[in-house]
This record gives sequence, structure tokens and C-alpha cells, in this order.
Amino acid sequence: MPTVVPRHRFDGKAWRLWALVCLAVAMALPVLTARAEDGPLDIPPMRFVVVRSNAPGCEPNCPEWISADGTIDAGTPSLFKRTLKALKGRQLPVVVNSPGGNVEAALALGRMIRKNKLDIAVGVTVFSDCQPETKNCGDNKGKSADYFGTAYDDGAMCNSACPLMFSGGVRRFVGDFGYLGVHQITTTYQREKLLYRTTYRIVNGRKKIISTKVVSRKNAGSYKTYEMSRTVEKTLSAYLKEMGIADGVLEIMKATPASEIRQIPLDDMVRMKLVTSRDAVDLLTTASLCGLAQPATNCRQIAGPASKTTPLAAARPMAAVQPDTAKAGGDMRFVVVRGSNPLCDPDCPEWISAEGAITNQAPRKLRQLLATLGDRRLPVVISSRGGDLPSALAMGRLIHERKLDIAVARTDFVDCDPDAWNCLATEGAYAGLSIDAGVECDSACALVVAGGARRLVGPRARLSLYPMGQKLVVKAYLDEMAISPALFATIERRSTEGQLDPDTMLKLGLTTGPQSVDALTGSTICKAVAKPDNCLGLPAANAQADAPARL
Repeated sequence: MPTVVPRHRFDGKAWRLWALVCLAVAMALPVLTARAEDGPLDIPPMRFVVVRSNAPGCEPNCPEWISADGTIDAGTPSLFKRTLKALKGRQLPVVVNSPGGNVEAALALGRMIRKNKLDIAVGVTVFSDCQPETKNCGDNKGKSADYFGTAYDDGAMCNSACPLMFSGGVRRFVGDFGYLGVHQITTTYQREKLLYRTTYRIVNGRKKIISTKVVSRKNAGSYKTYEMSRTVEKTLSAYLKEMGIADGVLEIMKATPASEIRQIPLDDMVRMKLVTSRDAVDLLTTASLCGLAQPATNCRQIAGPASKTTPLAAARPMAAVQPDTAKAGGDMRFVVVRGSNPLCDPDCPEWISAEGAITNQAPRKLRQLLATLGDRRLPVVISSRGGDLPSALAMGRLIHERKLDIAVARTDFVDCDPDAWNCLATEGAYAGLSIDAGVECDSACALVVAGGARRLVGPRARLSLYPMGQKLVVKAYLDEMAISPALFATIERRSTEGQLDPDTMLKLGLTTGPQSVDALTGSTICKAVAKPDNCLGLPAANAQADAPARL
């Protein structure tokens, strides 16, 4: 019951004040939190660290990037803003690996990435030495960076709300081995029990509220809806349009239940403009970016001897990690390589690295190495500026006879270079990674590629051809390799050396598919049910320990 305040007179009018008397219980309006359901709840919040490439020999000029790993929550944009402020305007690409999280935070991250004109790629950063999660980590003090590592797309994911963050990139890459998935947005309504107090007065018999004040709040539970509201749909549609993404992405989100994740195929992502090309994370992080005439913007040169700045002891001249140019004047070297990506252990792919000029000794070296492998069929990863035509044809025939696959790429060796006197193979192979960015296969090298069972030249590699001597011999060789006569005609029409684009190579039959070298050497290929011939677990590898690893 209200407490009555004594009657007064004011300006000849009677009024009553009813004060502090009206108590009521009400349900508050729902508090909307649009959040994607993200699977495992034990994934820590997203953290941002600046990483410098640990590729052997890249110092003193190495690429750097921002590693963004973990769940997106409400506080993530503030952390990212702090990271960008510390960079003082440096434009480093973002390498993201996330199961998703808070939608509003993902939108904020995407807008920050676009505002700062940053590229982004789905990838996992594998750290060497110091780990970001390690407390009081001082292992890299005095070196050129706090964290060193390598970025891979194998096993990387960007799911749920993460694609909204990803959409902010200027250039956006997923790659053949990354995973980008979407689903329906989950909306959580938080209910509250409010106790409030209203003060009012009555003037001339009419009630006039003076004030309403909440006395207390209590949680009254929550509930979720799994269908996108019109408000959320309108917000997301406007955002994706702002980022230049087609409507198809939102349609897939709406059509996929919140309890599931639907991976968007790479071809569809290209069509929807969700990615800007078919490239992968290595286009932003590979060490060769800093060896170009005009290094990438994320390259940072450190003054002083490389041996004092690199986290790995194997400091080498810059040319040593670019065998496609460094070895152009030397004989081709053949090396058995085992993938060093930690994600593939203990069953990693192996391949034959063929790098250097094609001389009259190359067929003999290749034949000897193949003899040591017995019946094993390892793909050939080749990088060469060309060389002796008859020798190239002999190599192509050897590869064709053994039904070996071939891809244009180079091998970056881990720990040591096989040319070093003290660099020894382990378990019959050298540790390395295959990279096709900027690698060339010119003139006679292209004829070696023609001998492969599967022939792959990724979009980041370059293959060039020009009219060569012995036309009838070349034409007969291409016929023998079952290559379309249109390729020979295309060569003859060229007056100078010219690069063939991926579509032309595929149309003329020089390549057998649009894939890159990763289809033969990627760390995930050995996890397939039907393992490729070049997968060799550690126990089996021990049996090959005495086999020569190089020629």
C-alpha cells in the first residue's frame, strides 16, 4: 500500500504526492548476443603475435606476419588494436586459425583489417624455440624477433564467425589444404528479473510519473534461437557487401544448421569473391618474397651478421634458398627429401628434388638415384632454367617409364643444405619443405615435365617455352608422351620465350590438373585412406637408411 503524503495547497490547486511506493516485478527486454556456436569450448581466446620466418638462410631479410590463433570473443578487437598500434603502421599480413566466436567482434576485426589494408590467409603458425603460451619466455632475447616460425595451410581452419573476420582482408587466401566453414548464427537471449521503484504524483486526479528507478537485477535464465533474425541478416548482408563479398556466402550460412559446419569449396569461394585467388598462406610468408628485386612489404631487414639474428644456426647466403636461380649454372642435383612439417609425423611424404641446370650428366644421376629406390615411386619436384635438350628428353623418358608424378617447385631444406660437407641425410632423406612461389621451369625443363604421369604447375610457379632446335625430335617426343599436338604448334608460334598461363597449360595437356606441388608433397596426403606411394612411416623408413639420399 502507498504511503500518503499530507495534502498541501499550491497556486490554488490541490495535489497529492505518492512517493517511493510503487514496487513491481518485470521481465527485462531480451539482451541480444549474436554468437556462432563454435564446437570445442576449451580452445583459448584468440591471441596475436608477430612472427618472423625461420626459413634457413633467409636472414638478414625475412618476411613477418601476425599470427591470430584461437576463439574470437568480445575482447579480441581490443587486443588486435593493441597489436596494430605496436606495429606503428607496418602492414603485416594476418595468418588466422580459429573455430569462430562472437559475431560482433568478428565484424569489428574485419573492419580493422580492411581499414589498415592488411592481407589475410587461413594458416597455422608452427613456432620454433619460444612459444607464445610460454610464460617468461626469454629464449629469443637479443635476436631479431620475439617469435620465429613457419606458416602452413595444412590443418588450418576458419569456421563459424571467423569467415566474417577473414572477409576484411584486402587479399584473402585459403589454399587447397585449409578449411573454411560456415553455419547458421545462434542468437542468445539473456532474461533478467528486474525490481524497480516508481515515484509519481496526482494532480487534479491524474497520475504523473516523476521517476522510475531499477532497484535490483537478477538473472532469470536464457534461451537460444537457431534461425537468423531479419535484423542480424540485414547486418551481415550489409557487412559482406561492404567487403565486396557476393551474397552466396550468406545463403550458405542460412542453409546450414548451427550444429553443423559446411566447408565452402575453393572454386565456390573464388566465384563468391570470398577469396581473391587460389593461392595459399605461403604467398604471404615464404622466404623468397624477400629475395625479389622489390621485396614484399612484410619483409624486414635486420642489420648485422645473419648468424646472430637467425634462430637456426644454418645461416647461408640468400641465393642458397633460391636454387632455381642459384643453381642455374651448375649441374642438376637430385636429392631424396622427406617432408618436415610437424603436422605429418610420423608418416610424412617423400619426393625427389631436382634442381639446377640440365646437363648431359643429369640423366645418369637420375637413373642411379631411381635404381637405389627399387620399386618405390617418388614424385619429382623440379626447378630449372633449362639446359641440354637431349638430356631433358632422356630425363622425361625415365620419368615416363617409371610412371612418376612431377611438379614445378623448389625444396627449402631444414637444418642444413645437402651441398654442405657436414649435412647428412637422416633415415635416407633430407628434411625439407616444397614451395612453388616464384619458381621457374624454362625451355628444356618443360619437356622434362611432359614426361610425368601427373604433371602439376601451380598458379604461383612459372613455366616458359620458346622455339627450340630439332623440331622433329621435340614433336616426336611430345607425341610419345601423349601430349596434344597443339602444344608443339603453340611453341612454334612464339618468337621469344614466353610464360604459359595455367589455363593454357591445362588446355594443351601439358598439365593434368590445376593443383600445385602440395597435391604431391603436402603434409595431409599421407592421412588419406588410400595412401600415395610416396608416404613412408618411420619404421619403414629405417629399412631405407642405407640408401643414397642424393646424387
